[in-house]
Amino acid sequence: MSRLVRVAWRLAGATAAGRGRAGRALSQAGTGTGGGGGGAEGGGSGSGSREAVERLVRAHPVVVFMKGSPAQPLCGFSNAVVQILRLHGVEDYRAHDVLQDPDLRQGIKNYSNWPTIPQVYLNGEFVGGCDILLQMHQNGDLVEELKKLGIRSALLDAEKEKDQDKK
Repeated sequence: MSRLVRVAWRLAGATAAGRGRAGRALSQAGTGTGGGGGGAEGGGSGSGSREAVERLVRAHPVVVFMKGSPAQPLCGFSNAVVQILRLHGVEDYRAHDVLQDPDLRQGIKNYSNWPTIPQVYLNGEFVGGCDILLQMHQNGDLVEELKKLGIRSALLDAEKEKDQDKK
């Protein structure tokens, strides 16, 4: 199991425990939902099929399944994910509006075995939702994970400028 998955599972467990529910672990340029109809339960080639979701998850280093679009998030949690990515300067990511495709909405939940949206994937690995991404942002893990993807967090540059201003 990769470090990212272990960190996400640990964070998800802590977050879920804090809310008293069982939990499991758990980007702006492109939007889309796949296409076609089909069932959400596995086989087939519909937008909610495991194969279709797998293609979307692996199509880009940073993928977000959200309500709305990065330009117009339609829920506070999706907006928070967009804002966290923006803080880090992540602009090149794929965002999929699950409200446009009910099959995809259920399919991504089945794929990750995680009941809520938004869902964030880094390098094809499920990271989590808003709460997990927020914790990773707060504890510095997100900077490290982005670095592994070849993405330099804008927060590092902001910190560097702040240090230079003090001198």
